[in-house]
Amino acid sequence: MADFLVVGAGVAGLRAAIELASAGSVLVVAKDTLRESSSEYAQGGIAAALSDDDEVSLHEQDTLVAGDGLCNPETVHILVEEGPAVIEELVEWGAEFDREGGRFQFAKEGAHSRSRVLHAHGDSTGQEIARTLYQKAATLPSVQFATHAAMTDLLLADDGGVAGAVLFGGVEVHAKAVLLATGGLGRVFQNTTNPDVATGDGVAAAWRAGAEISDIEFVQFHPTALYVKGAPRFLLSEALRGEGAHVCNALGERFLSRYHPLAELAPRDVVSRAIVLEMQRTSSDHVLLDLTHLNANQLRERFPRIYQTCLQYGVDITRQPVPVQPAAHYAMGGIKTDSNGSTSVARLFAAGEAACTGVHGANRLASNSLLEGVVFGARAGRAMPTCARTVPAVPSSQLSIRPNVSEADLRSRAWNDCGILRSGQNLARLLQLLDQDSGAGLCQTVSDFELRNIHSVTGLIARCALARHESRGAHYRLDYPEKSIVYQKHSVVSMGNEVRFH
Repeated sequence: MADFLVVGAGVAGLRAAIELASAGSVLVVAKDTLRESSSEYAQGGIAAALSDDDEVSLHEQDTLVAGDGLCNPETVHILVEEGPAVIEELVEWGAEFDREGGRFQFAKEGAHSRSRVLHAHGDSTGQEIARTLYQKAATLPSVQFATHAAMTDLLLADDGGVAGAVLFGGVEVHAKAVLLATGGLGRVFQNTTNPDVATGDGVAAAWRAGAEISDIEFVQFHPTALYVKGAPRFLLSEALRGEGAHVCNALGERFLSRYHPLAELAPRDVVSRAIVLEMQRTSSDHVLLDLTHLNANQLRERFPRIYQTCLQYGVDITRQPVPVQPAAHYAMGGIKTDSNGSTSVARLFAAGEAACTGVHGANRLASNSLLEGVVFGARAGRAMPTCARTVPAVPSSQLSIRPNVSEADLRSRAWNDCGILRSGQNLARLLQLLDQDSGAGLCQTVSDFELRNIHSVTGLIARCALARHESRGAHYRLDYPEKSIVYQKHSVVSMGNEVRFH
């Protein structure tokens, strides 16, 4: 029993735990170790309007433009308005952002009109913020941590709200309020920059509990992930292109200017689609990210983690172009929340990538994700005590059935049928496969529960993508290639109900 249960130990969960510490006992549970979260893998940076030539209003406008007509203006304003104070707070708690001459060093990334992106240790920004927040949370006696504690389901009360969660092994943790900060869903797809823990657990559990899921069809595919046999799809940060890296096809030709006037600095969805189309045109399974014309010493200093990782897999980024391919990177949609993290289920909150505040709209602006996690994690932490209540859990009659399809097959189908380029025919085919899967017995291992969640989330993405008859942001339909004013609305789906738009 804890007063507050936080599921997930990335930046959103940790920041919420810090806020909750003064209101009661807090238990933070992590599926793996405290270091294995999407936050730890975030290289690009954290955006905030702090430089002399920047303004909050400009950051706000850039975010709205990137969101392609689907951002929630209220939450966008909160994000950028509270951004500078968040950075100052992190610095106060010990975060070491890169500086030059004692002043913050700001980088410019795709679709930003100003240099406003802060980095830490070059390309380890998420890791540094997570370290800072964990060290702060660990000093608070009311905050406890549990590792290797995978959540399998939420505990429900007779009023339909939550009463806690069930962890692997049948362990029930009762709580007055629960925050889902479980991160992303990249492992739904065959190629992803996300860690293995990113199986959409929070979204799937919330959906099973009756929560509304919004904009889940909008999945951002990062254009440049390392594509070397035997290597993970390691993220090659957008900051590389911000520094002047070129993207070339298999023939060695730069091609992005044919698809967008901003070329390498075009929005991620545009670059990802252009790369896929160029690979098809040149019959290649990759393109090349070329940094060989840039200063080698500066590259090694600016991107130490990227340099070392590529070197580990036989690629020296200072001497040879890097083979890359797009990979699933970030979910703009998720568990529908208000600006304080509250969901449609009583006492259930969500923050970070698992949540959908509407901040990112149809396509997230680079380096807004870490900012969102910290800003809305804190807001959820402040809001949870106001509705916390001890309510007895009712026994669940829902069985945890393992899908019959293999994980490799499911992820391959998700990649091909609801990946970067989609069509009604392929989406309908995928949904038919999912609906016909009668299961293969009860879940017995953590991998079984993860496969169940991947199956559920794949279905949610495909269902909402099929219902959206247009192309917008990160969602692209070959059979509906244009934007439609009719669909300048948010998708919402919940258990037992059809997709609706509002």
